Amino acid sequence: MTNSELNDFLEKYGKMFRPNPWHGIKTWDNEDKKVLNAYIEITPNDRVKYEVHKESGYLMVDRPQKFSNIIPQLYGLIPRTYSDSKSASFAEAETGRTGIDGDHDPIDICVLAEKNIVQGDILVNCIPVGGFRMLDGGEIDDKIIAVLKDDAMFGHITDIDQVPAAVLAELKHYFLTYKEIPVKDGEAKVEITETYNAETAMKVINLGVEDYNEKFVK
Repeated sequence: MTNSELNDFLEKYGKMFRPNPWHGIKTWDNEDKKVLNAYIEITPNDRVKYEVHKESGYLMVDRPQKFSNIIPQLYGLIPRTYSDSKSASFAEAETGRTGIDGDHDPIDICVLAEKNIVQGDILVNCIPVGGFRMLDGGEIDDKIIAVLKDDAMFGHITDIDQVPAAVLAELKHYFLTYKEIPVKDGEAKVEITETYNAETAMKVINLGVEDYNEKFVK
């Protein structure tokens, strides 16, 4: 099924059933590709890490949080994206390293919002403004940073340099400490090599869409 055929199918039958949020939701909410659809798995109120069950689309418990820190912003995935060879090649070119692989998951996203949104398992419209290039055990695990569309506090932001430094520091600290990180030969398993801007975030997303199409769209 091509992307066009899938979109036509969803237009005709989407209201009859709940689509899988990874495969059954469009990546972009509008034709000019400025507003993303993001599926939110966990919120700052959650002490358990939830993750979408990839086969069914239901939200499942991934693991209880081992430590006291919690995700400081909304967190989830970008529909119809995938981290594979194209995403990994871009990360290699940007970092100057070799041997980087995709993590074979949808691209993760953090959505900055003023309001205390307590409900996970929802879709939000958001605008990408940057991201973290994160490596986890040699696999690319980028975290796109976006702002909730029309948000009162963050809605005006268009690029990463406009995000308050304290907000970025809090997010970075969470991703570097939220799970038990094995150490080998004096090097942490998880590292953030770069905080990048909106232009690079768009490249990461588009490559994730290309990887998704090569893997899933026939």
